[in-house]
Amino acid sequence: MVQLPPRKQNSPSGNSSSGLGARGIYESLREQIVAEVYGRGDVLPSARALAVELGVSRTTVTSAYEQLAAEGFVVIRHGARPRVAIKIAHSESGDLVHAAAQPHGLSAFAERLRCRAIPMRVASEKLVADFRYGDMSASDFPTLAWRKAMNDAALGRPPKLSYGDPCGSIRLRAALQGYLWRARSIRCEVGEIVVVNGSQQGLDLCARLLLDEGDGFAIEEPCYPMARSVFEMTGAIAAPVEVDAEGIRADLLAYVGARLAYVTPSHQFPLGSVMSMGRRQQLLGWAKEKRAYIVEDDYDSEYRFDMNPIPPLRALGGASNVIYIGTVSKTLSPLLRIGYVVVPRELQEVFAHAKRLTDRHAPSLEQEALATLVESGAYEAHVRKARRQNARRRAALLDALQAEFRDLVRVEGAEAGLHVVAWFTGMPPAMAASFIEKAAALGVGIYSISPHYFDPALDRSCFGLVMGYASLTESQVHRGIKLLRGAYEEATSCGGVS
Repeated sequence: MVQLPPRKQNSPSGNSSSGLGARGIYESLREQIVAEVYGRGDVLPSARALAVELGVSRTTVTSAYEQLAAEGFVVIRHGARPRVAIKIAHSESGDLVHAAAQPHGLSAFAERLRCRAIPMRVASEKLVADFRYGDMSASDFPTLAWRKAMNDAALGRPPKLSYGDPCGSIRLRAALQGYLWRARSIRCEVGEIVVVNGSQQGLDLCARLLLDEGDGFAIEEPCYPMARSVFEMTGAIAAPVEVDAEGIRADLLAYVGARLAYVTPSHQFPLGSVMSMGRRQQLLGWAKEKRAYIVEDDYDSEYRFDMNPIPPLRALGGASNVIYIGTVSKTLSPLLRIGYVVVPRELQEVFAHAKRLTDRHAPSLEQEALATLVESGAYEAHVRKARRQNARRRAALLDALQAEFRDLVRVEGAEAGLHVVAWFTGMPPAMAASFIEKAAALGVGIYSISPHYFDPALDRSCFGLVMGYASLTESQVHRGIKLLRGAYEEATSCGGVS
């Protein structure tokens, strides 16, 4: 007899219901075949007999048998009962092996990825204040303007649906060409712009196209870990270069064998320094002499508060070997996954081919909607509004840190961007884990700067936090910092720090 789940009792309405559909019957029979309750060649009940036994229609049982036959578990012949067709291979323990304990046969890329993968971010909705960098406030998003632009894009669909230009919508690239000139003083041709799925894809394309295994690349110390990882996954070797108040120490590049340098000159991540003009000229001179490329990540250049904007490297003379990467993740939303890369002319063709092989092209409707916002001026109006809102959040954070910690905290990188670095001068790094844990218990999410360094365990004199504020209200900021003070008191009192 076929062993299936028991039938449900009659419903209150009096209608009989077995609770077994074709899917349930199929799954039960499949499990029994896999467990070798039925062996190869065994005969199963006819569809009519099983339907009577289970109190279901013959059609239901027939559908289940047909699915088993399609997957090769049974053989069905006209006028004969179904017969088990296969013998299941088992592990030594007798259990069906669904997944290996360790992957095998991986490529060198996959092995590097498996060993060096950055932990996935786990969001928490229960925190009073989460100072995670990269999160944005949903209330800042221009919902009405974006919805109208998306509706217009959908209604204005082309006569046929086909794959688009791998470099992106020509309309969006033309709009971005004008925006980059107005906002960042970058002169470029439309053909030099490649629309990508966020700046991370732009970094990935640079890594794959410009680095081979064993090549060296220069990167800031400390740095953006996702950039470091994407370059290292090619097998290239990182050469960390010290960062100070003027940006990367370009004078040290002479001692580095590198084919590429990754920098964040407008707002160094995470320390927040702005690269001086002298350093910029040094960096461009090094790249020209070594015939190396510079990857310039201008990730949050729209947010400048207490400083005059300095043109990006790509806008300076002699910047023909600079690859400029921008994104709307920090202005509109990280959910959109829209970024852009401005490449030197000699790289246009290879970037286009690589983009086409990677994912054909970025989503078309979103590109057209963004083009509408940029062309109409709505995008720049939104950026100005977002800058004002984040300036208030930034001021709230600085005021709260000063009020609660005073000289116990030293803040860096507050002149631009959407985060600051807070150095807790009275707390040694050894207390970091306790501080973070106690803060979380009080409902505050805080994040150490240590993972941004090549040696996170390096003995430093004090503990630092990377504190993002773009997703918080001013009241959340004040409440969070007040709670953070309590966590600080608990951590330092337990550790005996005065």
